[in-house]
Amino acid sequence: MFTQEAKAIAEMIPSRPKIAVVLGSGLGGLVSKVQDAKCISYSGIKSLPVPTAPSHNGRFVFGKLGGRDIVLMDGRVHLYEGYTPQQVVAPIRLLRAIGVDTIILTNAAGGINKNLSVGDFMMIEDHISMFVPSPLIGSNDESLGTRFPDMSNAYSKELQRIVIKSAMNIGIDIKRGVYAQLTGPQFETPAEIKALSALGADSVGMSTVIESIAANHCGMRVAGISMIANMACGILDKPLSGEDVNEAAGQSANEFQALITEIVRNIE
Repeated sequence: MFTQEAKAIAEMIPSRPKIAVVLGSGLGGLVSKVQDAKCISYSGIKSLPVPTAPSHNGRFVFGKLGGRDIVLMDGRVHLYEGYTPQQVVAPIRLLRAIGVDTIILTNAAGGINKNLSVGDFMMIEDHISMFVPSPLIGSNDESLGTRFPDMSNAYSKELQRIVIKSAMNIGIDIKRGVYAQLTGPQFETPAEIKALSALGADSVGMSTVIESIAANHCGMRVAGISMIANMACGILDKPLSGEDVNEAAGQSANEFQALITEIVRNIE
């Protein structure tokens, strides 16, 4: 899968990175920190969907970050844009075909756990996937992975240690928790947030989980980080908006960039 696309991209970049970072809503400023950047638009790759959501630019950015060869996904697509789960994870599978074996999935999320605050970073220790369709439904491509992949270590314990160490190195008090993905695009109701809390979710969003499933399926190590952009519906007595999410992400941009750079520097 994606053999021809991977070959074409390989001819356009100086080296094949092993590390990828998926940038969540409002978090695209990290692109400015990439040295020797080479940008490749999703629209130029026949098999990839193109983002329509605000702040998702829809391009790969190859270059160096923290002294390491890296590729950023500057924008992702979502189920709420009308794409299938298989289309949503197509960029992940293409990155694997290029040679990426470690991926950091980031997102702007709603905080459910009342110990979280807007602007916090939460390392994802596990996820709840039951509210979104699996990208593995349908015939299995054995060249990618097994029919029934194990998800007991969906977020690499080794990478979790690196995330915690990296946060400590730069003075960030990173939180830990369980992330749940819903489809969106509507924000959740207070009753839905109560249900998610009862199930053990600490944060909620509209991405990431199906990307983690696809990445695990094809043998990648996965780390996940949520930037808490708002408190979920019913936690505070105020309406939610997409503009607030992007504004909060912008206010945390410098810390986010420093954290991801330090994590990349420390990955073995």
